[in-house]
Amino acid sequence: MITENVTLYVDSNFTSPYAMAVFVTLVEKSIPFEMIKIDLGAKENYQAEYSALSRTCRVPTLSIGDFHLSESSAITEYLEEIYPPPQFVSVYPSVKKEKAIARQVQAWLRSDFLEIRDERSTEVIFYSKQNPLPLSEAATKSLDKLISALENILTDDRLNIFSEWCIADTELALMLNRLIMNGDDIPKKLKSYAEHQWKKESVQKWVSLSQS
Repeated sequence: MITENVTLYVDSNFTSPYAMAVFVTLVEKSIPFEMIKIDLGAKENYQAEYSALSRTCRVPTLSIGDFHLSESSAITEYLEEIYPPPQFVSVYPSVKKEKAIARQVQAWLRSDFLEIRDERSTEVIFYSKQNPLPLSEAATKSLDKLISALENILTDDRLNIFSEWCIADTELALMLNRLIMNGDDIPKKLKSYAEHQWKKESVQKWVSLSQS
């Protein structure tokens, strides 16, 4: 078991979906950690002290002793390895094929849907700043692709991707909430899924940070 101090560097506005994923992972595993805010608007992430910790100069960054790791999916996978079940709550499925699919969903959400991410900021989720403009044609096509894929992933009105929650559920719900909380038209089944995921206590702890 790791006994060194754990520090999580997050954005000062608490709007980063990637910082949130690591925060939720740490909370779910009941790992004590210190949190340090980085002001991205003031470009603190490019200052020497932080860039010495983060090779990518982005948030989140996790520090455990003298080891520093950036990029959220790398962090959540690393935390799963060094704080494994059954002693700690698992944030990935135990079945290898399901774990691979969960990682696939994480990678998909990071590499695709740029138009949705551009036009539906996470500020609509954490600060209720809605965008009154309709989705562009490109973003609408991106949304159609997302919905079509989720029809195959979330079959039988299930409220988790698999039989149990995993961190990919939280990340997928956040992508959906970019749209749902802006008032965009999303199928009822997907709204129910996102609403269920958003009630998770660890998620609400992150949400409360932006409202404090």
